Amino acid sequence: MKAAVLRQVGKPLEIENVKINKPGPHEVLIRTAAAGVCHSDLHFVEGSYPYPLPAVLGHESAGVVEQVGSEVRTVKPGDHVITCLSAFCGHCEHCLTGHMSRCVSPETKRGAGEEPRLGEAPGNMNQFLNLSSFAEQMLIHEHACVAIRKDMPLDRAALIGCSVTTGVGAVIHTSGVRPGETVAVLGCGGVGLAAINGAAIAGAGRIIAVDMQGSKLNLAKQFGATDVVDAKAGDPVAQVMELTNGQGVHHSFEAIGLKVTTEQAFRMLGRGGTANVIGMIPVGVNIELHGADFLGEKRIQGSIMGSNRFPVDMPRFVDFYMSGKLKLDEMISRRIKLEQVNEAFDELKRGELARSVIVFDA
Repeated sequence: MKAAVLRQVGKPLEIENVKINKPGPHEVLIRTAAAGVCHSDLHFVEGSYPYPLPAVLGHESAGVVEQVGSEVRTVKPGDHVITCLSAFCGHCEHCLTGHMSRCVSPETKRGAGEEPRLGEAPGNMNQFLNLSSFAEQMLIHEHACVAIRKDMPLDRAALIGCSVTTGVGAVIHTSGVRPGETVAVLGCGGVGLAAINGAAIAGAGRIIAVDMQGSKLNLAKQFGATDVVDAKAGDPVAQVMELTNGQGVHHSFEAIGLKVTTEQAFRMLGRGGTANVIGMIPVGVNIELHGADFLGEKRIQGSIMGSNRFPVDMPRFVDFYMSGKLKLDEMISRRIKLEQVNEAFDELKRGELARSVIVFDA
């Protein structure tokens, strides 16, 4: 199959022919229909997060099931599915207490003595985040995908696989935004826009979008932002405080992955507020907070993939889209071929687009 391979940090992905294995007992072979180009992939390309190479990148995808293993009970050939990088075993402590996105069980991967899912001649090809969706096919654990209704367009369904689940999930699951509460979202890329959309769905009374690009702030309004803050026009914390009459917000969501914006997200909280770090802060970066702020019961916490229960969440997000509540059409900046993946990364670096989606030919 044709796939986009990262062989060296800082270098463009190479389009290669990669071998893919047959499904094991609990595995599913999927024909990839679409894959979003996410900023998280760029972190690994740039080396902000280490990963064993070579690897087929991509982790935000949807497709059609082609084959299933002998023990698979969750999907069948012909099903339309969305994938999720937070594969879960179903019986560890995290899974059994309802925190499936935290599962790190090795059971969802092939063991060291088994033939790898992906390969090349000579040597092995590493699978990326349980998926490797920048490829014509994916071989994954059955608990890394969920079947959805077939009238859902797969290019839009792919976005639910990461940005939507991460952004909306952080709002409704990780932070538990309630109707009428005030929300600030720092960074209006794909995940930030999804968080804004999720806050609107959750009934937030005020949704403040913070970014440095006017085009993204305009887009944020389409996703439900009631107010926008141009971070280039002055201290965004001061601007948010002014908008909230000095009270601060109940919930903030950092969707960029920077030290400065994470600290700003905490500083713009009101008493009892919660800052949620969604962005991937580079390894080794430390965050500085003022200890006195904790006397106001302010909290800061991480969110992994929106604290999702994706087999339940993703079909519901599909229904939200089909009923007009979830904005996906507006999130797609352009549709590209696999060979254009490096162009999409260049656009991400410039901060020009919300989402490019790789569309595979049927």
